Amino acid sequence: MKTVPLQAFQRSQLRRGEVKKLRASGRVPATIYGRLAQPQNLELNSREISNLINHSASENLLVDLSVENDARSKRLALVQEIQHHPLDGRVLHVDFHEVAENEKVTIQVPVETVGEPVGVREGGGVLEHVLFKLKVRSLPKDLPETLTIDVTSLAVGKAIHITDIKPPEGVEILGDKHLTVVSVALPRTEAEETAATAAAPGAAEVEMIKEKKEDGAADAKAGDKAAAKGGDKAADKGAEKKPDAKAEKKK
Repeated sequence: MKTVPLQAFQRSQLRRGEVKKLRASGRVPATIYGRLAQPQNLELNSREISNLINHSASENLLVDLSVENDARSKRLALVQEIQHHPLDGRVLHVDFHEVAENEKVTIQVPVETVGEPVGVREGGGVLEHVLFKLKVRSLPKDLPETLTIDVTSLAVGKAIHITDIKPPEGVEILGDKHLTVVSVALPRTEAEETAATAAAPGAAEVEMIKEKKEDGAADAKAGDKAAAKGGDKAADKGAEKKPDAKAEKKK
């Protein structure tokens, strides 16, 4: 993964109102952390970080971060997380993870497919993408932006597992090697779809009956407890009203 330059500035605005004004002025709040130094609050130019993200294959970015007026002006960092506005998608916050050039790091990498499977083209199958991201580990300079899988030769009923993917040099793919990443399967028939749909309400009905039985049992127990409690109170009350026989004879 190539490093890209990015300018950052020290940030003192921490409160919600201050951060809101910061965003309104065209800046994006950010934070950098890692074992090399204490966490630090930064701010970025909104347009610069947005252009950087839009022109990248993914949000996995290795940046050569220049921090203005800081003792450590240069930082090598991975973009750890980007928060986007839920409606317009603009960048709201960026987390950076500072790394060392000679230290291996682990990130999630998007999985992309190329080619049309023979099972789709000739066998009427459907390409099923099971895992959209895979965890990889390598030195920062060797990190891939994406993992590309050629699915051209994939026939109906066949799959590509993690163990089948050849990673770039210096990169290790983590996780269960037998997990399916992509596969080609025949589409469900109308009868199978109907059967699957019909099976779902039956299971739900069983759950509802079970819940009703449990609720009924709970209510019965609660009723028994209330009745027992009421009986105890009535007995106590009767005992209080019943006069003492010895006292009656003396009178």
